[in-house]
Amino acid sequence: MQSSSMAGMASAYSPSIRLLVFIGLMLTMVMGALDQSIVSTALPTIVSDLGGLAHMSWVVTAFMLTSTIATPMYGKLSDMFGRRPLLAFSIGSFLCASLLCGLAQSMWQLILFRALQGVGAGGLMTLSQTVIGDMVSPQQRGRYQGLFTGAFAVSSVTGPFLGGVLTSALSWRWVFLVNLPIGLLAFGLIMLSLPVGRRETRPQIDYPGAALLSVATAGFLLLFNSLGTSLPWTSPLTFLLFGLTATLFLLFIRQERRAPEPLINLDLLRIPTFSVCVSATGIMSFAMMGSMIFLPLYYQLVLGETPAASGLMMLPQVVTMMVSSVLGGYISSKTQRYTLLLVIGVGIEFTALTLIAMCAHHGAPAVFFLLSLGALGVGMGIAMPNATVMIQNSVPPGSLGIATAMMSFIRSLGGSLGVALSGGVMALTLQSRLGALPEKVDVSDFLAKGMAAIRTLSPVMHSEVTQAYKGAISASLSVSSSFMFLAFLLIVGLMMRQVSLRKKMDE
Repeated sequence: MQSSSMAGMASAYSPSIRLLVFIGLMLTMVMGALDQSIVSTALPTIVSDLGGLAHMSWVVTAFMLTSTIATPMYGKLSDMFGRRPLLAFSIGSFLCASLLCGLAQSMWQLILFRALQGVGAGGLMTLSQTVIGDMVSPQQRGRYQGLFTGAFAVSSVTGPFLGGVLTSALSWRWVFLVNLPIGLLAFGLIMLSLPVGRRETRPQIDYPGAALLSVATAGFLLLFNSLGTSLPWTSPLTFLLFGLTATLFLLFIRQERRAPEPLINLDLLRIPTFSVCVSATGIMSFAMMGSMIFLPLYYQLVLGETPAASGLMMLPQVVTMMVSSVLGGYISSKTQRYTLLLVIGVGIEFTALTLIAMCAHHGAPAVFFLLSLGALGVGMGIAMPNATVMIQNSVPPGSLGIATAMMSFIRSLGGSLGVALSGGVMALTLQSRLGALPEKVDVSDFLAKGMAAIRTLSPVMHSEVTQAYKGAISASLSVSSSFMFLAFLLIVGLMMRQVSLRKKMDE
């Protein structure tokens, strides 16, 4: 019944309507992807203006926390009430919060408004991908989703460059205000062109599941964001909070198994390809977000680059990713060897992240970072589209919407944990290194003011503190490299299992 409904909805789109909706959805996807990374290059300037370096990672974490919680709810509610009203709410709330972020007068105001912005952002990418599944036939879906995957990847990487340009040319506030013209155009195109779609007459909303998922996810991310800074790693409170969040997740799983309309379809996790690829996607997002957030900080604090120059240094990754995604998509469509290409892509990503961590540790010149980032773009261009295709092709057609929401949820959760854990490792290492300097320094002042505090130091102390930052940021990059290796092992295990199954079927 659901499959026939999807087929009917796909046939309802004329070519002109499909083009308008596609342009609006592409703008929505670009806007959501940009806002995950565009802030990273502007963060040092924001800290110098508003203060509060110790809370810097919260500007990113608050956004990803609320967007992660909202993602599965958008997927399920759009199945009940239609895509159009949920897209309207998602885009509208995102734009209102973007305006508030651009007007923020303190770090805590900015963090609060970023959390509100994440509520809207949770539906931008998930609903865009789901509408594409409704809008086109299964035979064409791979091509369209490949374009969206490329747009997401390129937007994520060009975000730091655009953030640096806007910060240098105008103000860091335009990092948020730039969303307004893009979002209003996307909103107009989608509302004018997208049909209302079906709506359940008596929807059953899983309120207990939504409450448990929200509290459990928030507690888990807050716990990881506080580890090593305000919360010691081995304190009794740490173990207590971890136990409470784990219990809440278990209660959520129990609720989803007996709910008539669960937010997350746990039965999909029984499909090996889906479960492994979704897990690997989350781990890849963990590694990528953890590294991309702090790499521009390294360029500015250690290499002395301007915000615009630090963003420009991300361009090799953009160029190689665009080329490899086109070539990788062509090769995968011809060979159908999705798993092998995914292994190759993730393997290149792990190698590149390891090289970047080594460059940061040894203080290598900028050219070595550029070469490593170019290799990272090659791996991302190969891995991301193939992971999405494998996830979508492994589930029944009637579960495409829920599967897309689960993929987005796990990916967002991984990215949030990556930023939180990498930020905790950086802060912990920085405190240790600054505390070990022969001349005593005010550690809290550096955590509060960042670059503004470094500029006031003598040349000798400036060099010592810069070395401390170099060690702290390289430690966080090493964490990202380690997790990317874990994703590589998962995909290799899936490939070996598939080879074994083929041999048994041949026999």
